[in-house]
Amino acid sequence: MRTMVLAALLLGFGPALAGEDVALPTVDYANTRYSALDQITPGNVGRLKVAWTFSTGVLRGHEGAPLVVGHVMFVHTPFPNTVYALDLDQDGKILWRYAPRQEAGVIAVMCCDTVHRGLAYKDDRIFLQLADTTVVALEAETGRVLWSVRNGDPAKGETNTAAVLPVKDKVIVGLSGGEYGARCHVTAYDQATGRRLWRAFATGPDDEMLVDPDKTTELGRPIGRDSSLKSWDGEQWKTGGGCAWGWFSYDPELNLVYYGTGNPSTWNPVQRPGDNRWAMAIVARDADTGMARWVYQMTPHDQWDYDGVNEMILTEQEIAGRRRRLLTHFDRNGFGYTLDRATGDLLVAEKFDPSVNWAKRIELDRASPAYGRPVVDERYAPGTTGEDETVSGICPGRSAPRTSSRRPTRRRPACSTCRPTTCAWITSRSTSPIRRASPMSARRWRCTRPRAPTGPAPSSPGTTFQAGSPGRSRSRSRSGRGRSPPPAGWCSTGLSKAT
Repeated sequence: MRTMVLAALLLGFGPALAGEDVALPTVDYANTRYSALDQITPGNVGRLKVAWTFSTGVLRGHEGAPLVVGHVMFVHTPFPNTVYALDLDQDGKILWRYAPRQEAGVIAVMCCDTVHRGLAYKDDRIFLQLADTTVVALEAETGRVLWSVRNGDPAKGETNTAAVLPVKDKVIVGLSGGEYGARCHVTAYDQATGRRLWRAFATGPDDEMLVDPDKTTELGRPIGRDSSLKSWDGEQWKTGGGCAWGWFSYDPELNLVYYGTGNPSTWNPVQRPGDNRWAMAIVARDADTGMARWVYQMTPHDQWDYDGVNEMILTEQEIAGRRRRLLTHFDRNGFGYTLDRATGDLLVAEKFDPSVNWAKRIELDRASPAYGRPVVDERYAPGTTGEDETVSGICPGRSAPRTSSRRPTRRRPACSTCRPTTCAWITSRSTSPIRRASPMSARRWRCTRPRAPTGPAPSSPGTTFQAGSPGRSRSRSRSGRGRSPPPAGWCSTGLSKAT
């Protein structure tokens, strides 16, 4: 069981804003998560004391920072995505509570947990997308629903865990469901009315992906006609995944929105030959039209379920005597990338941990036809082995298997931070309409992991947001025999990936 601790400190609060009237879970449009607030210093941090605590009452994974706007803190929960407005001038008094109604069956198609990665605030409105993909705008002062619109269909495996991004007069949202064969998209809605303004799919025909074969580029070259369709076998792109289930960043001067796409679907790489574009890619889109300026696929034909959704961090630095607008992304495949965010020019692509072994390097020779692609070590590529052959020692290791076998198999991740995982194909006999809608329903992976130890049973139900000394506060389950947080060494990527 996972909980979240929040510090409400006696030294005071200030708004965590991206601009004069915008507040984001990543603090700013550049996704730096850096705050310039300076009331807490090395000299006074030792004097922090508990001011008050608040329990959300939800015992699932809490992700996404609360927002502080003036004297009000906006807190959200995992499913059912309840939102609270707390008055910081009155010890966290609840000003209002938004409690949406969602079908419990949605939980069955939320891959790995029922998390939510954060609210957004702009122009006196709170924006969020619920687990069932309903996008909602709330009046910040009262919590009154201003509008709501459905962004996807859980019966097709489409759900949401992503944060949203308010930009200009739009709110931009992603989708989850790559594990269930969703064909994912990014969509912009009008902030005032909820009217859909544009939608861009990750896979499929050019017009549906909002790409221009001649003007949209990858590494400086036009992507060409049918760049996605040519990289899939038949019509597999219709269940191709590529979900944007993380965060978005934005450059106001270039008017470009940046995000990463997740794993291709289905998981088994043998079933989907080709590069599977544009899953596992970084995408830069015009905020007004949704048209893609440039794309870069980090892991073509992803065999490891690495997902490319981590933050796109925007900075400006001098490189070779030239001031450049940069995008830096630390991917789950173990490589860190730096690109020119105006052009998509690849400047750096290096391992950020020496134990990464699925690829030897990223090809950086511009004259090579493989420029920008990973040089895969076939010893750690499940899609290149024969049936029933075990692939072991892959790093980064994952909780989900990557093998060409259709029979039970075992794999042990090599990363020192991961614990062994045993995985096998099973046949699903579920009669759920949601399960039947998934192309992975007939055969899917079952994974088992070492169980975390159980802890003592505290008193009342709820997840506690605690105000107090950082590093000392402990939050825990408060109903029945709650489990302690996973022990050190537990494979974090396996537990926290919630698409």
